[in-house]
Amino acid sequence: MKKYGEGHLRRHRYPFALFQRRFLFQKEIYLSHLYNTLTGFSLAYFNFGSQCCHSFLCVFIQFLILRLMGRTVTAVATTFIFQMTYLMAGYYFTATEHYDIKWTMPHCVLTLKLIGLALDYYDSRKEVEALTPEQQRFAVRGVPTLLEVSGFSFFYGAFMVGPQFSMTQYQKLVKGELTDVPGQRPNSFVPALKRLFLGLFFLVVYTVLGPYIPDEYFVSDDYMEQPFWFRCLYILIWGKVILYKYVTCWLVTEGVCILTGLGYNGKNEKGHLKWDACANMKIWLFETTPFFTGTISSFNINTNAWVARYIYKRLKFLGNKLLSQAISLLFLAIWHGLHCGYLVCFQMEFLIVIVERQFISLVRDSPLLSKLTSITILRPLFYFLQQFIHWMFMGYSLVPFCLFTWEKWIKVYQSVYFIGHVLFLTLYFVLPFIRKVLVPRKEKLKKAE
Repeated sequence: MKKYGEGHLRRHRYPFALFQRRFLFQKEIYLSHLYNTLTGFSLAYFNFGSQCCHSFLCVFIQFLILRLMGRTVTAVATTFIFQMTYLMAGYYFTATEHYDIKWTMPHCVLTLKLIGLALDYYDSRKEVEALTPEQQRFAVRGVPTLLEVSGFSFFYGAFMVGPQFSMTQYQKLVKGELTDVPGQRPNSFVPALKRLFLGLFFLVVYTVLGPYIPDEYFVSDDYMEQPFWFRCLYILIWGKVILYKYVTCWLVTEGVCILTGLGYNGKNEKGHLKWDACANMKIWLFETTPFFTGTISSFNINTNAWVARYIYKRLKFLGNKLLSQAISLLFLAIWHGLHCGYLVCFQMEFLIVIVERQFISLVRDSPLLSKLTSITILRPLFYFLQQFIHWMFMGYSLVPFCLFTWEKWIKVYQSVYFIGHVLFLTLYFVLPFIRKVLVPRKEKLKKAE
């Protein structure tokens, strides 16, 4: 029933959005709050039955924290501890060795939303001048009502899989301010359909290719008996295709958000309308970038932005960007679940990004490597090699993320001799020495000029 319900969930969101757009645009605000609460909660009940009470309980307690503790550090700390503990307890009592669609799936999205709300509410205690431009944009000045917090939390367009959005953005939505034509419904129908059809395209791709590269094949005897090159190639292709199920969900839900107006993001420098406020994917960048950092910046954008805004930037007092990044990735790993595979995945991602930045810096600063990479005829070859390495080790990092348990992913890593760890750890220690050889001192550069 859960999988059946998830499919119905995606299909029913568009009629909900059309109804809100047609009958609730710039109507009494409490009607929008009530509508968003009832539709989102109904979808939760349809998919998870009585287990949806977990979400309602956490929303209600969050409202009490805001009201009783106010704009204080105590409120922020209580929110973080309570919401994360509740989520971890949910993971602990419902965890299996497989990817299940259960109440913890939307609850992890809700957890970030409620923690972000507490921090935005806390920021509003200061004068506007004392806040950063970003904090000024998201600070919640008024005291949210229970109905307002509920509508924000259960908004049907983002309840199950995101995207993340702020309370201030939601308040603009229910007031009818997120429109390209003030006083009229937004011209968002065509942009919404484009994201819907793009999402359906990737759904077809995943549906066609997915059965040929299942996760279970990794732990089969047949996979272990294949030659080394085949095992690596399977990881590469599997890693590319497996991400399309996430791409599909985010594109389809983004279309819903655009249709309601929540995706409106003003205009660019050329005066063109932007509908990417709720974009979780940059498809062109995702499909063409040869860099790990490019894929990261094009994938799950709003969650990454949330972590950057509420975790990474608030660790500025540590005075160490690398440490702040490590803590942020650790938080992301724990937020995803209690399986050790999540920690291994984000640890590998952290290592790869560090090495990639070192390598890019080396190529940029080395006259020899810069000249070599600027040769036009060699660029297609370099691009192919980059993409091969990129997706090979992106898939390598995803193996523990998708297989969850130690017994499964360690077996796969052993079958390819821990090639990712060996390669990137070696590069991490070797690249500084290569840099000393290939990058001349400033004095030598001046003489060469």
